[in-house]
Amino acid sequence: MNGFGSKLSKWEKFWILYDVGNSAFILLVSTIIPINFKNIAQANGITPADSTAYWSYAVSLSTIIVAILGPILGTLADTKGYRKPLFTIFMIFGVLGCATLAFPFSWILFLSVFVLAKVGVSGSFIFYDAMLSDITIDERMDHISSLGYAWGYIGSCIPFIISLLLILFADKFSLTTSFATSIAFLLNAVWWLFMSLPLIKNYRQIYYVEVKENPLKNSFRRLYNVLRDIKKQKKIFIFLLAFFFYIDGVYTIIEMATSYGKDVGIDDANLLLALLLTQIVAFPFAILFGRLSKKFKSQNLISICILGYLAIALFALQLDKPWEFWLLAVCVAMFQGAVQALSRSYFAKIIPKEKSSEYFGLYDIFGKGAAFSGTMLMGITTQISGSSKIGVAVICLMFVIGFLIFRRAVKANEESKAIW
Repeated sequence: MNGFGSKLSKWEKFWILYDVGNSAFILLVSTIIPINFKNIAQANGITPADSTAYWSYAVSLSTIIVAILGPILGTLADTKGYRKPLFTIFMIFGVLGCATLAFPFSWILFLSVFVLAKVGVSGSFIFYDAMLSDITIDERMDHISSLGYAWGYIGSCIPFIISLLLILFADKFSLTTSFATSIAFLLNAVWWLFMSLPLIKNYRQIYYVEVKENPLKNSFRRLYNVLRDIKKQKKIFIFLLAFFFYIDGVYTIIEMATSYGKDVGIDDANLLLALLLTQIVAFPFAILFGRLSKKFKSQNLISICILGYLAIALFALQLDKPWEFWLLAVCVAMFQGAVQALSRSYFAKIIPKEKSSEYFGLYDIFGKGAAFSGTMLMGITTQISGSSKIGVAVICLMFVIGFLIFRRAVKANEESKAIW
């Protein structure tokens, strides 16, 4: 593939645009959707602790569904001509789920539709992340991956700000808050779809395995071989183990921040505005870390991000004031995009490119498994103890374990390079 100068190629631009599109829904997941759910639950007499637990269970269910499907679909997507159709199916599934949330439901049905929409967006990431090897080269992966998160953060602010204005000033527009929220869901679904079209239209799969008889059966065979061989690939196996632990804490903080904020007494307006600030601050920091990756080793930058998140989780243990939540939001923004983008590109560089979907299917297992265990663990400990802070304390331990194993993974990668 050519066309990779200092400027972005058209493939890179179209790939980044999908981050701009899906990030609108991801932002809803951490802001408006949980607030809307908790308000619905409260109106039905459900306690704050129980609604936080039910929300965490719904998030956990969606992640475990994708974790189960991920390796199978990822292996199938490495077959020539399969990656784009599978990506498109899950993207449309997510968009339709987001739009369907606009309709009035009971709290149980609302959670059910949310799970379907979350499966759609999370499933699309398996194929989207694997596309990174097709749309750019190794030397640009850290930079392009970081730009995806950066522009996703800032781009998602456009539909979010419109949605926020509609909801906060619904009476000024002669709307009920419920109807304004429904419009917001529809608006974000349309945004997501529109931003996805350039990638769907122009993407071409460069690395693949040839189509064989019975592709699905062959996919299971290839998956078995990957699972059998991955233990021998020490640098990959140890990284995935480290990734499981540290991304556990990252995803749990992202998924549960709003619900946790409400539990400690932060009002809806402060929650929404603080999380909007997170998106704005995350934009320059994601770009900054992408540029720093040209001068410093990405593994060192990832280590800094993990330690930064540990400090954030420790600070959250005593959080009970709006200004503290605002400070927490800014600190999260500094590392949120960087740790995800650099982890994605680090992994893409250490795996076989022709099997990128297979390996990203496994990557998704460890990531979604982490998200499942983190949110489930927080939900259980919160419901048993009656305090969200106990759940946060457990998450701190995940960052410590993840950091120690990651440093071992870095050493294994360096030993592998020395051998070759």
